[in-house]
Amino acid sequence: MYRLRLMPCLVLFIGLCASTSVAAQTNPAVDKETLVFGQKIHYVEAGSGPTVILLHGLGGSSQVWQLNINPLAEKFHVFVPDQIGFGKSDKPLVNYRIRTYVDFLDQFCKQLKIERASLVGSSLGGWIAAAYTLAFPDRVDKLVLEDAAGYAPPKDFDLNSLYGLNPSTREGMKFLVGKVFYNKIYTSDAAIDQAIAFRMSAGDGYTINSLIESMIRGEDFLDSTVKMIKRPTLIVWGRQDGLVLLADGERFNKDIIGSKLLIFDQCGHVPNVEKAMEFNSAVLKFITD
Repeated sequence: MYRLRLMPCLVLFIGLCASTSVAAQTNPAVDKETLVFGQKIHYVEAGSGPTVILLHGLGGSSQVWQLNINPLAEKFHVFVPDQIGFGKSDKPLVNYRIRTYVDFLDQFCKQLKIERASLVGSSLGGWIAAAYTLAFPDRVDKLVLEDAAGYAPPKDFDLNSLYGLNPSTREGMKFLVGKVFYNKIYTSDAAIDQAIAFRMSAGDGYTINSLIESMIRGEDFLDSTVKMIKRPTLIVWGRQDGLVLLADGERFNKDIIGSKLLIFDQCGHVPNVEKAMEFNSAVLKFITD
């Protein structure tokens, strides 16, 4: 059965569960800003060494990587942008599509003089990372796809159901959260109320709906191009992901020659949160080797 393929990353939840761990870290990440196409892009920077860029998913921000930034920064120079239309970055009222994000990532790297980087993308961020790798293969060292979106839905899929990725009711939010997380603590009444409060104040509803409409138009899907990815690729998936099913992870593994597939049990759509230590260890090993 085909289910919703993207998620609004629940930044409030992730920030709450990450805050204690991050506070204990040394060499804290630094918040910075740059201009890309005249738009303010907020990003987090930490560490030194080979460059790694972390790309969040639909409705997310740099906050979704709170449990990962400092561990990865022990060996790498880590950049974590709030992608255009999300987080603390500007939110212009344009027709967003994946190619928009590829163009912004390209210019972001040029602004910060990043010539090559390894990319780690979650959900929509994985789709962007794969599309960037296809557009600029010589500028990517290694690629990590975490529960990545990017394949077109089957013809009988109700495309209008994608609007459920931008919930505005408690019922809609509870349904979505239940698909994102394996741990049911996130579906408690208090957690759902907090998630609704965050969604109402995030200011990215236009961006999310614009991306949904791009998907409905069938723009930028990877089906016909993903096999051309030749960079070393690690595919990370939560076995209990209810949004982007494991079958898609297995398809990426089949389509990207030489890729490795790592599956986490008792884990949903965000292994970097629910299995943070194991995720960090796997990414460190893969990029270092």
